[in-house]
Amino acid sequence: MIKNTIEELKIHAPFTFMGAVIGVLIALIFRYANINHEVSEILFESFHPAHVFFSALVTGAIFRLHSGRGVFASLCVAYFGAILIGTISDCLFPYLGELFVGHYFAPDSIHAKPHIGFIDMWWLVNPLAIIGGLIGIYITKTKFSHLMHVLLSTAASLFHILGSIYGEISLLCYLLLLLLLFVAVWVPCCTSDIVFPMLFCSDRRKHKCCTHD
Repeated sequence: MIKNTIEELKIHAPFTFMGAVIGVLIALIFRYANINHEVSEILFESFHPAHVFFSALVTGAIFRLHSGRGVFASLCVAYFGAILIGTISDCLFPYLGELFVGHYFAPDSIHAKPHIGFIDMWWLVNPLAIIGGLIGIYITKTKFSHLMHVLLSTAASLFHILGSIYGEISLLCYLLLLLLLFVAVWVPCCTSDIVFPMLFCSDRRKHKCCTHD
């Protein structure tokens, strides 16, 4: 599984990086268009639940496909995988990045604010995780949904960060933003879609770990 995971990380690195580049371009557009940070917060509140939905879909599909376990077990893995990894990717990583960049490079322009989606928006995020998991259990073809997962994760992380920017930031900050977006999406998404569901398979040696079924 380690070998397959490394291979998947290599496969996903190029388009994850391109997503991060596009995210920084969007950040620049928001800056020069003087778009209020509150707009970014609203967009985060839209993209994060959507990310959790697709994350649960993919996780549930992979676990169901490779484990052959029942609906309840598959739904539990899908739900907890989506909530845990989605929170790390969309909320924790960006928040820690905001704290770091804001403290050392832009103390007057970046005000880090934690957002815990499944708590702050419990009425939306949790049901979507359950619905996504159920869909994934019965529809195990995951190529399209995995791509959507990565794109939505990039958008959610980006708008979490943009929602913390209240003033001008330097070019160095944008480069750090690029790195932060890449890491926040690349490792957690592949962990959610590949490693997490496979950890709970009864005998992983009998199953081929691949998200592109």
